[in-house]
Amino acid sequence: MPKFNMNPKKNPMPSQAPDVRNGNFKEVALGYTAETAIDEAKRCLGCKNRPCVAGCPVNIAIPEFIAKVAEGEFEEAYQIIAKSSSLPAVCGRVCPQETQCEGKCTRGIKAGCESVGIGRLERFVADYHNEHAKEKAARVPSNGHKVAVIGSGPAGLTCAGDLAKMGYDVTIYEALHVAGGVLVYGIPEFRLPKAIVQKEVDNLKDLGVKIKTDMVIGRVLSIEELKDEYGYEAIFIGSGAGLPRFMNIPGENLNGVYSANEFLTRSNLMKAYKPGSDTPIQHGKKVAVVGGGNVAMDAARTAKRLGADVHIIYRRGEEELPARREEVEHAKEEGIVFDLLTNPTRIIATDTDNPRDPSYGWVKGIECIRMELGEPDASGRRSPKEVPGSEFVIDVDCVIMSLGTSPNPLLKATTPGLETLKRGEIAVDENGKTSLEGVYCGGDAATGAATVIKAMGAGKVAAKSIDEYIRSKNN
Repeated sequence: MPKFNMNPKKNPMPSQAPDVRNGNFKEVALGYTAETAIDEAKRCLGCKNRPCVAGCPVNIAIPEFIAKVAEGEFEEAYQIIAKSSSLPAVCGRVCPQETQCEGKCTRGIKAGCESVGIGRLERFVADYHNEHAKEKAARVPSNGHKVAVIGSGPAGLTCAGDLAKMGYDVTIYEALHVAGGVLVYGIPEFRLPKAIVQKEVDNLKDLGVKIKTDMVIGRVLSIEELKDEYGYEAIFIGSGAGLPRFMNIPGENLNGVYSANEFLTRSNLMKAYKPGSDTPIQHGKKVAVVGGGNVAMDAARTAKRLGADVHIIYRRGEEELPARREEVEHAKEEGIVFDLLTNPTRIIATDTDNPRDPSYGWVKGIECIRMELGEPDASGRRSPKEVPGSEFVIDVDCVIMSLGTSPNPLLKATTPGLETLKRGEIAVDENGKTSLEGVYCGGDAATGAATVIKAMGAGKVAAKSIDEYIRSKNN
Protein backbone atom coordinates (compact mmCIF):
# COMPACT_ATOMS: atom_id res chain seq x y z
CA MET A 1 0.00 0.00 0.00
CA PRO A 2 1.53 3.40 -0.99
CA LYS A 3 2.55 5.70 1.85
CA PHE A 4 1.32 8.84 0.09
CA ASN A 5 -1.67 9.63 -2.09
CA MET A 6 -0.40 12.14 -4.65
CA ASN A 7 -3.81 12.92 -6.15
CA PRO A 8 -3.81 16.73 -6.62
CA LYS A 9 -7.50 16.98 -5.66
CA LYS A 10 -8.95 16.32 -2.22
CA ASN A 11 -11.62 13.67 -1.84
CA PRO A 12 -15.01 15.30 -2.47
CA MET A 13 -17.44 15.64 0.41
CA PRO A 14 -20.64 13.62 -0.17
CA SER A 15 -23.71 15.82 0.25
CA GLN A 16 -27.44 15.98 -0.30
CA ALA A 17 -28.51 17.01 -3.81
CA PRO A 18 -29.30 20.76 -4.00
CA ASP A 19 -32.94 20.27 -5.07
CA VAL A 20 -33.47 17.92 -2.12
CA ARG A 21 -31.61 19.75 0.65
CA ASN A 22 -33.17 23.15 -0.05
CA GLY A 23 -36.43 21.71 1.20
CA ASN A 24 -35.21 20.21 4.48
CA PHE A 25 -33.10 21.11 7.52
CA LYS A 26 -30.97 17.96 7.54
CA GLU A 27 -27.20 18.39 7.40
CA VAL A 28 -26.02 19.16 3.87
CA ALA A 29 -22.61 17.50 4.07
CA LEU A 30 -22.78 13.76 4.79
CA GLY A 31 -19.20 13.16 5.95
CA TYR A 32 -16.35 10.89 4.88
CA THR A 33 -16.38 7.13 5.23
CA ALA A 34 -13.45 5.47 7.00
CA GLU A 35 -11.97 4.44 3.65
CA THR A 36 -12.24 7.96 2.24
CA ALA A 37 -10.75 9.48 5.38
CA ILE A 38 -7.72 7.16 5.23
CA ASP A 39 -7.25 7.94 1.54
CA GLU A 40 -7.44 11.69 2.17
CA ALA A 41 -5.08 11.47 5.15
CA LYS A 42 -2.47 9.87 2.89
CA ARG A 43 -2.36 13.10 0.87
CA CYS A 44 -0.62 14.75 3.85
CA LEU A 45 3.13 15.04 3.39
CA GLY A 46 3.88 15.36 7.12
CA CYS A 47 5.92 18.53 6.58
CA LYS A 48 8.64 19.10 9.17
CA ASN A 49 7.89 22.84 9.41
CA ARG A 50 4.14 22.10 9.88
CA PRO A 51 2.73 25.29 8.28
CA CYS A 52 -0.84 24.07 8.84
CA VAL A 53 -0.35 24.23 12.61
CA ALA A 54 0.73 27.86 12.37
CA GLY A 55 -2.54 28.57 10.56
CA CYS A 56 -4.68 27.04 13.32
CA PRO A 57 -5.81 29.51 16.02
CA VAL A 58 -5.74 26.74 18.65
CA ASN A 59 -2.56 25.05 17.34
CA ILE A 60 -3.87 21.53 16.84
CA ALA A 61 -1.08 19.05 16.07
CA ILE A 62 -2.45 18.54 12.57
CA PRO A 63 0.22 16.32 10.93
CA GLU A 64 0.21 14.03 13.95
CA PHE A 65 -3.57 13.51 14.02
CA ILE A 66 -3.68 13.03 10.25
CA ALA A 67 -0.91 10.42 10.47
CA LYS A 68 -3.06 8.46 12.89
CA VAL A 69 -6.03 8.69 10.51
CA ALA A 70 -3.85 7.33 7.69
CA GLU A 71 -3.08 4.33 9.93
CA GLY A 72 -6.76 3.82 10.74
CA GLU A 73 -6.15 4.77 14.37
CA PHE A 74 -9.15 7.09 14.63
CA GLU A 75 -9.52 7.27 18.43
CA GLU A 76 -5.83 8.08 18.81
CA ALA A 77 -6.31 10.83 16.23
CA TYR A 78 -9.20 12.23 18.29
CA GLN A 79 -7.15 12.28 21.47
CA ILE A 80 -4.46 14.34 19.71
CA ILE A 81 -7.05 16.89 18.57
CA ALA A 82 -8.71 16.96 22.00
CA LYS A 83 -5.49 18.17 23.61
CA SER A 84 -5.95 21.50 21.81
CA SER A 85 -9.64 21.73 20.91
CA SER A 86 -12.73 21.33 23.08
CA LEU A 87 -15.09 21.36 20.08
CA PRO A 88 -13.61 19.26 17.26
CA ALA A 89 -16.95 18.13 15.79
CA VAL A 90 -18.01 21.77 15.59
CA CYS A 91 -14.75 23.09 14.14
CA GLY A 92 -14.64 20.35 11.51
CA ARG A 93 -17.94 21.69 10.21
CA VAL A 94 -17.88 25.48 10.50
CA CYS A 95 -14.26 26.68 10.64
CA PRO A 96 -12.98 28.59 7.60
CA GLN A 97 -10.17 26.09 7.04
CA GLU A 98 -9.48 27.49 3.58
CA THR A 99 -8.07 30.69 5.12
CA GLN A 100 -6.48 29.02 8.15
CA CYS A 101 -4.88 25.56 8.34
CA GLU A 102 -5.70 24.49 4.79
CA GLY A 103 -4.66 27.90 3.50
CA LYS A 104 -1.12 27.15 4.72
CA CYS A 105 -1.02 23.52 3.50
CA THR A 106 2.00 22.70 1.32
CA ARG A 107 -0.10 20.53 -0.98
CA GLY A 108 -2.22 23.54 -1.91
CA ILE A 109 0.66 25.80 -2.93
CA LYS A 110 1.29 24.23 -6.32
CA ALA A 111 -0.97 25.39 -9.15
CA GLY A 112 -3.83 22.99 -9.82
CA CYS A 113 -3.34 21.21 -6.49
CA GLU A 114 -5.71 21.34 -3.53
CA SER A 115 -4.79 21.36 0.13
CA VAL A 116 -5.41 18.33 2.32
CA GLY A 117 -9.03 18.25 3.59
CA ILE A 118 -8.01 18.95 7.18
CA GLY A 119 -11.45 20.13 8.25
CA ARG A 120 -13.15 17.11 6.74
CA LEU A 121 -10.74 14.80 8.53
CA GLU A 122 -11.28 16.59 11.85
CA ARG A 123 -15.03 16.20 11.43
CA PHE A 124 -14.67 12.50 10.62
CA VAL A 125 -12.45 11.83 13.63
CA ALA A 126 -14.75 13.72 16.03
CA ASP A 127 -17.86 11.97 14.71
CA TYR A 128 -16.10 8.60 14.99
CA HIS A 129 -15.22 9.30 18.62
CA ASN A 130 -18.72 10.49 19.49
CA GLU A 131 -20.19 7.35 17.96
CA HIS A 132 -17.77 4.79 19.36
CA ALA A 133 -16.37 6.15 22.63
CA LYS A 134 -17.57 4.06 25.55
CA GLU A 135 -15.86 5.87 28.41
CA LYS A 136 -16.50 9.41 29.61
CA ALA A 137 -13.59 11.80 29.97
CA ALA A 138 -11.92 11.44 33.35
CA ARG A 139 -12.37 14.34 35.75
CA VAL A 140 -9.29 16.04 37.11
CA PRO A 141 -9.15 16.25 40.93
CA SER A 142 -10.34 19.63 42.20
CA ASN A 143 -7.73 22.24 43.03
CA GLY A 144 -10.21 24.05 45.30
CA HIS A 145 -10.62 27.20 43.19
CA LYS A 146 -13.81 28.51 41.56
CA VAL A 147 -14.17 30.33 38.21
CA ALA A 148 -17.33 31.70 36.57
CA VAL A 149 -17.78 31.83 32.81
CA ILE A 150 -20.38 34.18 31.33
CA GLY A 151 -21.75 32.82 28.06
CA SER A 152 -21.72 29.31 26.60
CA GLY A 153 -20.61 30.07 23.07
CA PRO A 154 -17.31 28.80 21.63
CA ALA A 155 -15.14 31.14 23.73
CA GLY A 156 -16.93 30.29 26.97
CA LEU A 157 -17.07 26.55 26.33
CA THR A 158 -13.37 26.44 25.45
CA CYS A 159 -12.30 28.49 28.46
CA ALA A 160 -14.47 26.35 30.75
CA GLY A 161 -13.14 23.11 29.31
CA ASP A 162 -9.50 24.11 29.61
CA LEU A 163 -9.97 25.29 33.20
CA ALA A 164 -11.81 22.08 34.15
CA LYS A 165 -8.88 20.06 32.81
CA MET A 166 -6.67 22.05 35.24
CA GLY A 167 -8.88 21.11 38.18
CA TYR A 168 -10.96 24.28 38.54
CA ASP A 169 -14.57 24.27 39.71
CA VAL A 170 -16.19 25.98 36.72
CA THR A 171 -19.76 27.23 36.33
CA ILE A 172 -21.06 28.63 33.05
CA TYR A 173 -23.86 31.22 33.22
CA GLU A 174 -25.91 31.27 29.99
CA ALA A 175 -28.54 33.96 29.35
CA LEU A 176 -30.75 31.81 27.12
CA HIS A 177 -32.39 28.48 27.85
CA VAL A 178 -30.06 26.17 25.88
CA ALA A 179 -26.26 26.10 26.16
CA GLY A 180 -24.20 26.64 23.03
CA GLY A 181 -24.49 30.32 22.20
CA VAL A 182 -24.08 31.10 18.52
CA LEU A 183 -23.49 27.40 17.81
CA VAL A 184 -27.14 26.75 18.73
CA TYR A 185 -28.90 30.04 18.11
CA GLY A 186 -27.00 31.36 15.11
CA ILE A 187 -25.75 28.51 12.91
CA PRO A 188 -28.52 26.58 11.10
CA GLU A 189 -29.22 22.90 11.66
CA PHE A 190 -28.27 22.05 8.07
CA ARG A 191 -24.73 23.31 8.69
CA LEU A 192 -24.28 22.33 12.32
CA PRO A 193 -26.79 19.88 13.83
CA LYS A 194 -27.83 20.80 17.36
CA ALA A 195 -27.21 17.22 18.49
CA ILE A 196 -23.52 17.71 17.64
CA VAL A 197 -23.35 20.83 19.80
CA GLN A 198 -25.20 19.09 22.64
CA LYS A 199 -22.71 16.22 22.53
CA GLU A 200 -19.80 18.64 22.86
CA VAL A 201 -21.58 20.37 25.77
CA ASP A 202 -22.17 16.98 27.40
CA ASN A 203 -18.46 16.20 27.05
CA LEU A 204 -17.70 19.34 29.10
CA LYS A 205 -20.24 18.33 31.73
CA ASP A 206 -18.43 15.00 32.00
CA LEU A 207 -15.34 17.01 32.93
CA GLY A 208 -17.31 18.57 35.79
CA VAL A 209 -18.34 21.88 34.20
CA LYS A 210 -21.69 23.11 35.58
CA ILE A 211 -24.07 25.08 33.37
CA LYS A 212 -26.80 27.42 34.63
CA THR A 213 -29.21 28.64 31.92
CA ASP A 214 -31.67 31.57 31.92
CA MET A 215 -29.07 33.60 33.82
CA VAL A 216 -28.67 37.09 32.38
CA ILE A 217 -25.56 38.39 34.09
CA GLY A 218 -26.03 42.10 34.58
CA ARG A 219 -29.67 41.56 35.46
CA VAL A 220 -30.10 38.37 37.54
CA LEU A 221 -26.62 38.71 39.05
CA SER A 222 -23.89 41.28 38.67
CA ILE A 223 -20.20 40.58 38.16
CA GLU A 224 -19.58 42.02 41.65
CA GLU A 225 -22.08 39.57 43.15
CA LEU A 226 -20.44 36.63 41.38
CA LYS A 227 -17.15 37.58 43.01
CA ASP A 228 -18.26 38.82 46.42
CA GLU A 229 -21.26 36.61 47.20
CA TYR A 230 -20.57 33.45 45.21
CA GLY A 231 -16.83 33.29 45.80
CA TYR A 232 -15.53 33.12 42.21
CA GLU A 233 -11.85 34.03 42.16
CA ALA A 234 -11.91 34.90 38.47
CA ILE A 235 -14.55 35.53 35.82
CA PHE A 236 -14.40 35.03 32.07
CA ILE A 237 -16.76 37.02 29.85
CA GLY A 238 -17.63 35.19 26.64
CA SER A 239 -21.02 36.78 26.02
CA GLY A 240 -20.56 37.20 22.27
CA ALA A 241 -21.81 39.95 20.00
CA GLY A 242 -25.56 39.70 19.64
CA LEU A 243 -26.56 43.33 19.07
CA PRO A 244 -27.51 43.69 15.38
CA ARG A 245 -26.69 46.62 13.12
CA PHE A 246 -29.05 48.23 10.63
CA MET A 247 -28.67 50.58 7.66
CA ASN A 248 -30.90 53.36 9.04
CA ILE A 249 -32.80 53.65 5.78
CA PRO A 250 -36.53 54.46 5.50
CA GLY A 251 -38.81 51.51 6.18
CA GLU A 252 -36.58 49.46 8.49
CA ASN A 253 -39.29 49.66 11.17
CA LEU A 254 -41.90 47.90 9.00
CA ASN A 255 -43.38 44.53 9.87
CA GLY A 256 -41.46 41.82 8.04
CA VAL A 257 -38.02 43.38 8.60
CA TYR A 258 -35.71 41.28 10.78
CA SER A 259 -32.11 41.22 11.84
CA ALA A 260 -30.40 38.01 10.76
CA ASN A 261 -29.83 37.21 14.46
CA GLU A 262 -33.53 37.30 15.24
CA PHE A 263 -34.51 35.44 12.09
CA LEU A 264 -32.02 32.62 12.62
CA THR A 265 -32.69 32.29 16.34
CA ARG A 266 -36.46 32.10 15.98
CA SER A 267 -36.54 29.88 12.90
CA ASN A 268 -33.65 27.46 13.32
CA LEU A 269 -34.02 26.83 17.03
CA MET A 270 -37.67 25.87 16.66
CA LYS A 271 -36.89 23.63 13.69
CA ALA A 272 -34.16 21.90 15.67
CA TYR A 273 -35.95 21.36 18.96
CA LYS A 274 -39.59 21.03 17.91
CA PRO A 275 -39.56 19.15 14.59
CA GLY A 276 -42.84 19.45 12.73
CA SER A 277 -44.00 22.50 14.68
CA ASP A 278 -44.62 25.88 13.12
CA THR A 279 -41.98 28.51 13.71
CA PRO A 280 -42.63 31.85 15.42
CA ILE A 281 -41.42 33.78 12.39
CA GLN A 282 -43.00 35.09 9.22
CA HIS A 283 -42.73 32.59 6.38
CA GLY A 284 -42.09 35.11 3.63
CA LYS A 285 -42.81 34.15 0.05
CA LYS A 286 -40.27 36.59 -1.38
CA VAL A 287 -37.30 37.41 0.86
CA ALA A 288 -34.39 39.81 0.49
CA VAL A 289 -31.27 39.26 2.61
CA VAL A 290 -28.98 42.30 2.80
CA GLY A 291 -25.31 41.41 3.32
CA GLY A 292 -22.69 39.03 2.00
CA GLY A 293 -21.16 37.22 4.98
CA ASN A 294 -21.64 33.73 6.33
CA VAL A 295 -24.60 34.86 8.44
CA ALA A 296 -26.27 36.26 5.32
CA MET A 297 -25.81 32.90 3.59
CA ASP A 298 -27.27 31.12 6.62
CA ALA A 299 -30.29 33.42 6.70
CA ALA A 300 -30.88 33.12 2.95
CA ARG A 301 -30.60 29.34 2.92
CA THR A 302 -32.91 29.10 5.95
CA ALA A 303 -35.52 31.29 4.25
CA LYS A 304 -35.26 29.07 1.18
CA ARG A 305 -35.98 26.01 3.30
CA LEU A 306 -39.03 27.76 4.72
CA GLY A 307 -40.42 28.04 1.18
CA ALA A 308 -39.32 31.48 -0.02
CA ASP A 309 -37.82 32.80 -3.21
CA VAL A 310 -34.67 34.49 -1.93
CA HIS A 311 -32.43 37.32 -3.16
CA ILE A 312 -29.09 38.22 -1.54
CA ILE A 313 -28.35 41.94 -1.95
CA TYR A 314 -24.70 42.94 -1.62
CA ARG A 315 -23.09 46.24 -2.55
CA ARG A 316 -19.80 44.82 -3.79
CA GLY A 317 -18.89 42.18 -6.39
CA GLU A 318 -18.62 38.40 -6.04
CA GLU A 319 -14.88 38.43 -5.37
CA GLU A 320 -15.47 40.70 -2.37
CA LEU A 321 -18.13 38.48 -0.78
CA PRO A 322 -16.83 37.83 2.75
CA ALA A 323 -18.69 34.51 3.10
CA ARG A 324 -16.86 31.22 2.71
CA ARG A 325 -16.68 30.18 -0.94
CA GLU A 326 -18.29 26.84 -0.08
CA GLU A 327 -21.30 28.60 1.45
CA VAL A 328 -21.70 30.87 -1.57
CA GLU A 329 -21.61 27.91 -3.94
CA HIS A 330 -24.11 25.98 -1.82
CA ALA A 331 -26.46 28.98 -1.82
CA LYS A 332 -26.26 29.27 -5.61
CA GLU A 333 -26.88 25.55 -6.05
CA GLU A 334 -29.97 25.82 -3.87
CA GLY A 335 -31.54 28.44 -6.12
CA ILE A 336 -30.74 31.67 -4.27
CA VAL A 337 -30.38 34.75 -6.51
CA PHE A 338 -27.38 37.06 -5.96
CA ASP A 339 -27.96 40.76 -6.69
CA LEU A 340 -24.37 41.99 -6.55
CA LEU A 341 -23.16 45.58 -6.87
CA THR A 342 -26.56 46.51 -5.50
CA ASN A 343 -27.46 48.53 -2.39
CA PRO A 344 -30.83 49.14 -0.70
CA THR A 345 -32.05 52.73 -0.42
CA ARG A 346 -35.43 52.21 1.26
CA ILE A 347 -37.94 49.53 2.23
CA ILE A 348 -41.40 50.06 0.78
CA ALA A 349 -44.64 49.54 2.71
CA THR A 350 -47.93 48.18 1.43
CA ASP A 351 -50.26 50.77 -0.13
CA THR A 352 -52.96 50.83 2.54
CA ASP A 353 -53.26 53.68 5.06
CA ASN A 354 -55.95 51.87 7.02
CA PRO A 355 -54.59 50.52 10.32
CA ARG A 356 -57.38 47.93 10.36
CA ASP A 357 -56.22 46.43 7.07
CA PRO A 358 -54.21 43.22 7.83
CA SER A 359 -51.54 44.34 5.36
CA TYR A 360 -51.05 47.72 7.03
CA GLY A 361 -47.42 48.40 8.01
CA TRP A 362 -45.98 45.37 6.22
CA VAL A 363 -43.17 45.18 3.68
CA LYS A 364 -44.13 45.32 0.00
CA GLY A 365 -40.76 45.81 -1.68
CA ILE A 366 -37.20 47.02 -1.38
CA GLU A 367 -35.80 49.83 -3.53
CA CYS A 368 -32.17 49.40 -4.55
CA ILE A 369 -29.59 51.27 -6.57
CA ARG A 370 -26.89 49.81 -8.79
CA MET A 371 -23.28 50.23 -7.68
CA GLU A 372 -19.96 50.32 -9.50
CA LEU A 373 -16.44 49.94 -8.18
CA GLY A 374 -14.38 53.12 -8.10
CA GLU A 375 -10.67 53.60 -8.66
CA PRO A 376 -8.32 51.62 -6.41
CA ASP A 377 -7.06 53.36 -3.27
CA ALA A 378 -3.50 53.16 -1.92
CA SER A 379 -4.14 49.61 -0.70
CA GLY A 380 -5.63 48.52 -4.04
CA ARG A 381 -9.15 48.31 -2.62
CA ARG A 382 -11.95 49.61 -4.84
CA SER A 383 -14.89 51.11 -2.97
CA PRO A 384 -18.39 50.86 -4.44
CA LYS A 385 -20.23 54.01 -5.50
CA GLU A 386 -23.78 54.59 -6.67
CA VAL A 387 -24.75 54.72 -10.33
CA PRO A 388 -27.06 57.77 -10.58
CA GLY A 389 -30.55 57.05 -11.89
CA SER A 390 -30.22 53.25 -11.59
CA GLU A 391 -32.85 52.73 -8.87
CA PHE A 392 -35.15 49.72 -9.16
CA VAL A 393 -37.56 47.81 -6.91
CA ILE A 394 -37.57 44.13 -5.94
CA ASP A 395 -40.97 42.84 -4.81
CA VAL A 396 -40.51 41.20 -1.39
CA ASP A 397 -42.62 40.63 1.70
CA CYS A 398 -39.69 40.08 4.10
CA VAL A 399 -36.28 41.76 4.50
CA ILE A 400 -33.46 40.30 6.63
CA MET A 401 -30.61 42.64 7.56
CA SER A 402 -27.26 40.85 7.95
CA LEU A 403 -24.83 43.73 8.44
CA GLY A 404 -22.79 42.58 11.40
CA THR A 405 -23.21 42.76 15.16
CA SER A 406 -21.66 44.32 18.23
CA PRO A 407 -21.63 43.27 21.91
CA ASN A 408 -24.71 43.81 24.04
CA PRO A 409 -24.13 46.94 26.21
CA LEU A 410 -25.75 45.38 29.30
CA LEU A 411 -22.53 44.33 31.06
CA LYS A 412 -20.90 47.71 30.44
CA ALA A 413 -23.98 49.50 31.80
CA THR A 414 -24.14 47.39 34.97
CA THR A 415 -20.43 46.90 35.73
CA PRO A 416 -18.62 49.99 37.07
CA GLY A 417 -15.04 50.28 35.84
CA LEU A 418 -15.37 47.85 32.91
CA GLU A 419 -13.69 49.62 30.01
CA THR A 420 -15.05 49.23 26.47
CA LEU A 421 -14.02 50.31 22.99
CA LYS A 422 -15.82 52.56 20.51
CA ARG A 423 -18.27 49.92 19.25
CA GLY A 424 -18.91 48.42 22.64
CA GLU A 425 -16.26 45.68 22.62
CA ILE A 426 -14.79 44.99 26.05
CA ALA A 427 -11.21 46.26 26.21
CA VAL A 428 -8.65 43.50 26.88
CA ASP A 429 -4.90 43.05 26.74
CA GLU A 430 -3.08 40.27 24.87
CA ASN A 431 -3.89 37.84 27.71
CA GLY A 432 -7.62 38.60 27.73
CA LYS A 433 -7.42 40.67 30.94
CA THR A 434 -9.99 43.46 31.28
CA SER A 435 -9.76 46.67 33.30
CA LEU A 436 -11.21 44.86 36.33
CA GLU A 437 -9.19 42.71 38.74
CA GLY A 438 -9.71 39.00 38.06
CA VAL A 439 -12.06 39.59 35.10
CA TYR A 440 -11.10 38.30 31.65
CA CYS A 441 -12.84 38.38 28.30
CA GLY A 442 -12.49 36.84 24.84
CA GLY A 443 -14.27 36.04 21.62
CA ASP A 444 -16.81 38.30 19.94
CA ALA A 445 -17.43 40.27 23.16
CA ALA A 446 -13.85 41.56 22.85
CA THR A 447 -13.31 41.61 19.08
CA GLY A 448 -16.76 42.01 17.55
CA ALA A 449 -18.17 39.29 15.33
CA ALA A 450 -15.47 36.85 14.16
CA THR A 451 -15.08 33.10 13.63
CA VAL A 452 -15.81 30.21 15.97
CA ILE A 453 -12.20 29.05 16.01
CA LYS A 454 -10.84 32.53 16.80
CA ALA A 455 -13.25 32.74 19.72
CA MET A 456 -12.01 29.35 20.87
CA GLY A 457 -8.42 30.58 20.61
CA ALA A 458 -9.29 33.55 22.82
CA GLY A 459 -10.93 31.22 25.33
CA LYS A 460 -7.74 29.14 25.52
CA VAL A 461 -5.56 32.22 26.05
CA ALA A 462 -7.86 33.47 28.81
CA ALA A 463 -7.93 30.08 30.56
CA LYS A 464 -4.13 30.05 30.71
CA SER A 465 -4.10 33.63 32.02
CA ILE A 466 -6.76 32.88 34.65
CA ASP A 467 -4.75 29.89 35.88
CA GLU A 468 -1.61 32.03 36.15
CA TYR A 469 -3.55 34.78 37.93
CA ILE A 470 -5.08 32.48 40.55
CA ARG A 471 -1.80 30.63 41.12
CA SER A 472 0.09 33.91 41.66
CA LYS A 473 -2.59 35.11 44.08
CA ASN A 474 -2.35 31.98 46.18
CA ASN A 475 1.43 31.58 46.30
